[in-house]
Amino acid sequence: MISETLMIITLILIWISLFMALVVVCSAVHFWLRQSKKITQIKPLKRYPKVTVVVPAHNEALVIQATIEAILNLNYPTDKIELLLYADNCTDNTYQIMKQVVSQDRYHRRNVKIINRHGTGSKAGVLNEAMALAQGEYMCIYDADAIPEKNALHFLIEKVLEDPDRHVAVFGRNKTRNAKQNFLTKCINQEIVVTQRIQHVGLWHLFKIGRIPGTNFIIQTDFVKEIDGWSKGALTEDTDISFKIMQSGKLIALAFNSEAFQQEPETLKAYMMQRKRWAKGNFQVVISNFKHLFDKSNWRVKLETFYYSCTFFAFNLAIILSDFIFLINVVCMILQMIFPNVQLLFAFDTQNIYLAQVLLFNWLIMILLYLIQVNIAMSTQMGQATAQQVWLALAGYFTYSQLFIVVSVQALGSIVVDKILHRDETKWIKTKRFSD
Repeated sequence: MISETLMIITLILIWISLFMALVVVCSAVHFWLRQSKKITQIKPLKRYPKVTVVVPAHNEALVIQATIEAILNLNYPTDKIELLLYADNCTDNTYQIMKQVVSQDRYHRRNVKIINRHGTGSKAGVLNEAMALAQGEYMCIYDADAIPEKNALHFLIEKVLEDPDRHVAVFGRNKTRNAKQNFLTKCINQEIVVTQRIQHVGLWHLFKIGRIPGTNFIIQTDFVKEIDGWSKGALTEDTDISFKIMQSGKLIALAFNSEAFQQEPETLKAYMMQRKRWAKGNFQVVISNFKHLFDKSNWRVKLETFYYSCTFFAFNLAIILSDFIFLINVVCMILQMIFPNVQLLFAFDTQNIYLAQVLLFNWLIMILLYLIQVNIAMSTQMGQATAQQVWLALAGYFTYSQLFIVVSVQALGSIVVDKILHRDETKWIKTKRFSD
């Protein structure tokens, strides 16, 4: 009875996750079918509001020069850009490189401030200080490793001007600049393409729900001041402020053609540290907003909380239960070789054969939906739809994607330990950079 109950719970959790994923996929497909009939053009904007571009950097000597040069060469009026470069508690020569790049003759008339910061609060602290200094109508944030495409800012502003009263923030896409480095970066690239070409697009197109990605986005300066800026206690300050914006009834719009190229982890250790921080921060934000499922909050907050809950809780629990059922049966089969009287705890016989068939069918559907998402996402990006990507997706499902479960369990355990020991885990844990 207990074994059948666990299998039924697993099925229900899988159904919930599959339903949400299928809705988002259908929405994304509809968007891209409509978009395929349009031609992207660089048109003059109605107006060019002043923008304060902020680059928080902590020990970013390997990547900061290329980022600064790309920002200073954006296709946007130079007199409308204020650039704030923050060398935050750096122990390398990030600050010196910033000064060296900006001192070049071609940039000597540009409005650039370099701040050698020694404060607290990590990235959120930097952004709050920049908010106080910002003279632009909008703030634009780029991580130190994110190289914006020449028209990235143009497209962000173009989108915000469509409805400036409601679009208080606009985010673009981030692409992997070291995607071909090794198997790990190839899998990360697939994950990012799926996240941004399917999940972000699908949620925006159907529900007008957007998510600030942490880099390559703009936000209205006066509005961010009204909501008291970024929360210093949040490990993922981008997710936290996204919920604040949705709670206000305003929108985070998607400018799908605004692109920045960022560097991804090239080693398993660097990947695990980065994703554990992300998962932990997202868990904290979802847990803190879970109460909004049952109050009179904005419906987008409710839906986003539900979507995150499906991703981080229902889906994870379904996979963990599935793996538990599989491993327990494997152990029992091994023990049967030594002790013939040992019975399979999750045996499939005439009494529950239909349940076994449904479970198997659902596991196959999960794999199929994963492959469909990857292939649809890759087909919307030039040069990505190749046969190699199909085999990579299949290999990645049984290897790379399983790391998500490990990371999530570690992150949730870390949150519990933090609460018990009253630990402060809000310090800046920087993702390791690699030379290009």
